[in-house]
Amino acid sequence: MDVKKAALKYALQNAVQFDGRANPGAVIGKIISEDPKLKSKIKEIASTSNAVVKEVNNLSLKQQLKKLEELAPELLEKKKSEKRSLAELPNAVKGKVLTRIPPEPSKYAHIGHAISFMINYLYAKKYDGKCIVRFEDTNPDLSKQEYVDAILEDIKYLGIKADKILHVSDDMDKLYSFAEKLSSERHAYICFCNMEKMRESRREGKSCSCRKSSASENKKNWEKMLAKEFKAGEAVLRLKGNMKSKNSVMRDPVLFRISYEKHYLHGNKYVVWPLYDFENAVEDGLQGITHILRSIEFGGMRVELQDTIKQLLKLPKQTITQYGRFNVTDALTQGREIRELIEKKEVSGWDDPRLVTIKALERRGIQPETFADLAVEVGLSTTPTNIDWAVISSFNRKYLDASSKRYFFVENPQEIKIENAHVGKVSLKLHPSDKKASRNFSINDEFLISEKDFYSIKKLKKGLVRLMDCLNFSVEAEKFVLDSLDVDSYRKSGSKIIHWLPSKGNVEAEVLMPDATIVDGLAESFASNIKVGEIVQFTRFGFCKLEEKGKKLKFIYCHD
Repeated sequence: MDVKKAALKYALQNAVQFDGRANPGAVIGKIISEDPKLKSKIKEIASTSNAVVKEVNNLSLKQQLKKLEELAPELLEKKKSEKRSLAELPNAVKGKVLTRIPPEPSKYAHIGHAISFMINYLYAKKYDGKCIVRFEDTNPDLSKQEYVDAILEDIKYLGIKADKILHVSDDMDKLYSFAEKLSSERHAYICFCNMEKMRESRREGKSCSCRKSSASENKKNWEKMLAKEFKAGEAVLRLKGNMKSKNSVMRDPVLFRISYEKHYLHGNKYVVWPLYDFENAVEDGLQGITHILRSIEFGGMRVELQDTIKQLLKLPKQTITQYGRFNVTDALTQGREIRELIEKKEVSGWDDPRLVTIKALERRGIQPETFADLAVEVGLSTTPTNIDWAVISSFNRKYLDASSKRYFFVENPQEIKIENAHVGKVSLKLHPSDKKASRNFSINDEFLISEKDFYSIKKLKKGLVRLMDCLNFSVEAEKFVLDSLDVDSYRKSGSKIIHWLPSKGNVEAEVLMPDATIVDGLAESFASNIKVGEIVQFTRFGFCKLEEKGKKLKFIYCHD
């Protein structure tokens, strides 16, 4: 793909759709959508797109239309583009597919979980099947009601309607029954080796003496485990695997351990808890799961172990599809590390704007449809996917662009006086698609502009500057003088465009940025009509979501 040519046609298309002003983020999103492989060159694409957008925005709307007609006339047609769809799923039968979303409630879910949740849910819907949510909560040391509640809220926010919600810990008696079956058939045994000795024997591929215990001895010791007669770590139930296997996971893995931590649902009722591979294999069989869709980080080694457990217990096997891990560039996702930051008060909580937890992304205005788009975009590729924030925002922007009202916000405002600028009244639309203007400003020759724009135009020796949708003025010996009200004249001169506020009648506002810094400024008086939770676009600043309304309007920055 010729990136510059693609950037030009999409910048022209975007400019024509939005009154002559193209948005770099929208252009980047279009390019990535056309060729997803270019995600690895996102910085290069962003640089090219920014330069092209600057050129396009200096053309008149008439010139933009003409150039688009010459370069890509098909983009002028109001065709509904075909949406990307999910690839076909192996062994899928219409109406028979059953998938599962299996979170461990040990932390708050992040974007990687959200995409995985959506993949399982969307595939179930694709085949008119069902999708269950199954909390794998058999680690009492980490599982908490707080995380269960948070994940349920996330699932609701994502638009996932589970056919059933289950907790593995409610099946403890069934899991015990299957464990006893393995033990009675000499496929499992109670081991008293300490952790260090067990690791060493597995590493060397040597069996321990515990493996020779009789079925009756194992039954007796299992009952002692259940009766709380052993200390934590003193005894475990291990599978009789293959100590010589090249797959180290198969070397007599632990299936059950003892923990006296109080469980968030069952208190101290149970002390013997299954490990992931055992509970997963059994639960998938009990619930009749047909397709397991999960990250490749679980590995083929564990597939062999789980299939062995299913075979020994005569449980059905599933079609397993593993996809590459999702990583957000420069983002922290490890629950343990985030907990430490929260404890040190280096981040404000699980919804801190610097994080990519679902809670933080919801707070930043990422729409549920964006997660679905990302799930379809990355699909079932086995290679790791690095997701740049520019990609997330480009998907999200198309949903916000369509409905978000436009307002002016000026950070660190500076007052300027434009000689002869007695315009009197300026009327602006709340959205480009609106038929009538509904924001009416009474203005004189005094305006407020951002500190950044103020120092930028002070450096100009000559040329025009445009107050967006208002007027053009020239810079003459550090004075600002009205030039005209003509929209096209400033474009012909390749001059700067800035947003503004009238000198009076504005409201105080602040914006919490992605790095947790706060930008102070003023918003136009009409911003008082914004509702808490509403996402708006501050022109030339970005999409922002109102979080608190009072003497000062408090927003959080979504993206550009």
